[in-house]
Parts: sequence; C-alpha cells; structure tokens
Amino acid sequence: MATDRYGHDLYNGTSEAAAHLDRAVEGLLFFRPEVAGAVGDLLEAAPAAPVAHAFAAYLGVLGTEPADAAAARQRFETFAAGLDTAGLPMRERLHTAAAERLLAGDLRRAAALLEELSVACPRDALALFVGHQLDFLTGDALRLRDRIGGALSAWEEDDPHRGPLLGMYAFGLEECGHYAQARDAGSAAVERHRHDVWAIHAVAHTYEMEGRFADGIAFLDGRADDWSSGTFLTVHNWWHYALFALEAGRTDTALGVYDATLHHEESRGLAMELLDAAAMLWRFHLAGSDQSRRWEALADAWAARADPPFYAFNDVHAVMSYVGAGRVAQARRLIDDRRRWLAEADARAVTNHAMTADVGLPVCEALVAHATGDHDTVMELLWPLRRRLHEFGGSHAQRDALQKTLLEAALRAGRHDAARVLISERTALRPDSPYNWLSRARLAESLGDAARAAVARDRASRLSRSGDLVPDRR
Repeated sequence: MATDRYGHDLYNGTSEAAAHLDRAVEGLLFFRPEVAGAVGDLLEAAPAAPVAHAFAAYLGVLGTEPADAAAARQRFETFAAGLDTAGLPMRERLHTAAAERLLAGDLRRAAALLEELSVACPRDALALFVGHQLDFLTGDALRLRDRIGGALSAWEEDDPHRGPLLGMYAFGLEECGHYAQARDAGSAAVERHRHDVWAIHAVAHTYEMEGRFADGIAFLDGRADDWSSGTFLTVHNWWHYALFALEAGRTDTALGVYDATLHHEESRGLAMELLDAAAMLWRFHLAGSDQSRRWEALADAWAARADPPFYAFNDVHAVMSYVGAGRVAQARRLIDDRRRWLAEADARAVTNHAMTADVGLPVCEALVAHATGDHDTVMELLWPLRRRLHEFGGSHAQRDALQKTLLEAALRAGRHDAARVLISERTALRPDSPYNWLSRARLAESLGDAARAAVARDRASRLSRSGDLVPDRR
C-alpha cells in the first residue's frame, strides 16, 4: 500500500496519489494557492480514497465561503453515499467523520474528532492543520495551543515539517498570552522556512498584543519579500502592517495599504479579505475619520455576496460595513434575516447557531446602536460580552475593533467608571500603545482634569514618534 511522507498508509491510493497528497499538504502548511490544484490531482488519482475526499471537504469550509462549502458538501455526499465507514481503517474513519461533521456545520465536533485523530496519529499534518484552523474559527485559544503542543514531541528536530508546526504552535501561544515564547517559536519556524507566512503572522500578532508597533513594522519590513505576495495569507498580513502604521499615527500609510491590498477594484470579494478591510476602516470610523468612498465600495462588495447564515464573525463585519456606509436599514435587514434563521429548529446543531445567538447578533445590534448614537445601548450589549467575544471566533487582534467600540461608547456616554476600567485594562497590557494614552487623555478631559489629559497626550505623542525611526515601506 502507498504511504505518504509521514509514514501513513493511503487507503485506496497509489504511489502517484500519495505524491499528490504530500504536495497538497505542503501547499496547505504554507498557505500556497496551488494546494487546490494538488487536491484536484489527488482526487483524480485516488477517487476512492477517503482522505482525498476529506481533504477536499476541509478546503471547502475553511475559507468560510458558503458557496464553496455547499459544493464541497454535494461532492462529499456523493462519495460517502456508498461508503462502508465501519470497515475503514481508524485514520480514514476519523477523517471521514470529521469532514462529515464539518460539512454539516458542526465545527466543534469536527475539531474534537481531529483531536482524537491527532492523539493516535500525531504526525498527521493534515489533521493538525485543519484542527488548528477550526480552533481559530471557534476562538478556542487553549486548543489552538495545546493541539499542536501535544503533537510536537512526535516530530524530530530535523523533520522538514516541524517548522510549520512550530509556526502553528506560536500562534496558539500568542492567543494564550505567552508572547515571548510565541515569538521564539515563530522565529524558529521562520528560520527553518523563510516563507512560512503563518509563523510570520504569529510573530506579528505578538507585537500587536504588546503594543510594540515600531518593532512590528520593523519585523514585517525586514521580511517583506517573504510574506507580501502570493499566498492565501497575503492580505491578512498586510492588514497587520496597516494596523501597526495606524497605531504609529501614519494614517496615509495605513490607507495606502488598504487601497493597494485590502480592498480595491480587483479584489476577489472573499469573506476573509472583506472582513479585514471592514476591521481596518472601522478603526478609522471610531476615530472620526470620514472614509465614505471606501465604505461604499466595501458595503457593495458585502451586499453582492448575499450570504446565507454561515459564520457569525463574517456577519458582524458585513454589518460593520453597512453601518460605516450609512446603510443602517441594510444592516437591520441582515440582523432580521439571522433572527428568522435562529428560529428554525434544525439549525441548533450548527456551531454557527450559538455563535450567532450568543455573540454575533448582540454585536451587530451594538454596531447599529453606535451608528444611531445610542451609546448606552452599545454599553448594555457589549459590556457583558467583552470577555466572551472569543466564542464567535477570530483572534484577539481582530476582536479588538469591538473592544475599542465598547471603550468609545463608554467615553461618549459619559460612563466614566467603565471607561476607566477599560483603559486601565488596556494600558496594563499595552503600556506603549498611543491609542491607550489618547483614550486616557479623553477620559481625563471629560472629568475636567486638564493636567492629566496633557500628560497623557504628551505620552501618546512621544510613543507615536518612537515609530518614526522605522522606514516607511508600502
């Protein structure tokens, strides 16, 4: 029987198919677009191989594109209709079960099945990668870290693919707050593979979480040729660059990155890219910067998708775009549509049901309340959720747009005690963030303490200037 590069038998596969599988996994680990073609070749070479069909199913869902998921579901159901799963080897049985649950919308059960598979087969890179991405999509930081940490001991130091495992581990460490350890693991991964864009992304996250925007820009500038084009993560890593620039007060750079990479006339309209664009513009919106033209184009792109209920995290960013463009009625229509969907009994087994009901809809309603100037309602909706936002997926850096919305509501509503708590929390974690000190200045001004406000603004100004030594690279 043919085996893959990790020593696993490829059930119902040939040596040619195993080579395609290895190529597909390699592409997946490094976020290369050619992974799709490699999986197509794998299916053609091994049309009866369960792992091949599971792989195709995973690709269909991980991009959070409803149309891709629907096509993957149809293809997988055709394959599985005559399949005797009880007679499959353990690895194939678990991959098949995970793909089935994933296509049914049960992301958490699929993640659990892949974790079970990783316990038995810790060198199954496909299971580790997909499980890691599901942990990200469901906001499960501990599993994001420990799924990979629990498998690392099965990978020798000189294994060529230990590097991308370290990159995944770095991201899990970062989301759990282990920033120095995450940076070490991510840097080690990048030293092994300079084009490991997930590891580069993990290191960028550590600088974001510590408010070290100058170091983040320097890191990304120093490796720009390794991450800035040609992968599925290109747009997202440019988003990180723009975040750093915005924190440094270099708004022209941030908008230049937005127009060149985040959203423009040739953008593909993918959900993962549109949400990055929305999250960036929303930060400008909170700062009172008029980006009407950009909001209109982005809202049009979301409206053209006409997505069914699929992933609440995407819905929030669609509503964000409608609100930013002044289309509050359109935002409310999306909210009403999701409410109708929640009332359907057959939706309750879908992970997105709880995500939408518990987090997605309240956040969407808070965004609409923000648009109408009802900041007390924003507080009522977001304050109870501020430590639960991870439940509908994304990273700390992505969800920070919502934390900033809550802080903005507290300041505008004159909820001084709440604002003080939020600012204190942020400053304790990111003492070098100009945004945090500007927020402190605003609070002091609202309390009539001009001296403290002046000191805070001076601190913010000095911190922003500390990034001027970093060369501007777009």
